[in-house]
Amino acid sequence: MTVEINRRDALFKAEKRAFELFDAIEAAGLVAPGKSEGELDREIYALAAERFGVTRHWHKRVVRVGANTVCIFADTPPERTIAADDIVYLDLGPVFADWEADVGRSYVLGNDPQKKKLVADLPRVFDIVQAHYRATPDITGAALYAFAQQAAADAGWLFGGVIAGHIVGEFPHAQIPGDKALTRIAPANPTRMSEPDGNGREKHWILEIHLVDKHRNYGGFYERLL
Repeated sequence: MTVEINRRDALFKAEKRAFELFDAIEAAGLVAPGKSEGELDREIYALAAERFGVTRHWHKRVVRVGANTVCIFADTPPERTIAADDIVYLDLGPVFADWEADVGRSYVLGNDPQKKKLVADLPRVFDIVQAHYRATPDITGAALYAFAQQAAADAGWLFGGVIAGHIVGEFPHAQIPGDKALTRIAPANPTRMSEPDGNGREKHWILEIHLVDKHRNYGGFYERLL
């Protein structure tokens, strides 16, 4: 039990540092009109290295702008430049002292009320899904994914992700043995999320909320430890 408490504490500390990285990105005004996705990505990498000593990212940094915010992690859409009234989301996976963080935030530039509503709904829907997970300890990955879809619909949005999260841990958690489908919150995972991982340890989950407007013109993304 002590080992699992230590693992959990290390993951929360890594996440706290990742949120501090977001705070630094915001304080530096990096998310600004006229900047391309690639430029913003490079600036985030440089800031993370200089201010936080981060040189490893367990997954690619994802910067999505405008119409690209409806895209999922695996997509490679044409690069876009931030406009004055755009929506932007960032998905970062920095590694702190061999522990993985995985965090996502969204930003609205301008005053579009629907875009602002979507971004405000992201943490609210996260809280709803998190509360359901905690209230149903035997829930499966497939069932929580379905609940996330319904929570998005109840808020007036589409659920944009093909998964709603995954496990996280010591870097690289991808080397944990077993069927990778069972480490995701997705329709292909019929197992209880409370079951141990391939090394017999507790699974620690990231919850991803990707909301998209019904016309699929824009979306937003938010993620953190479940």
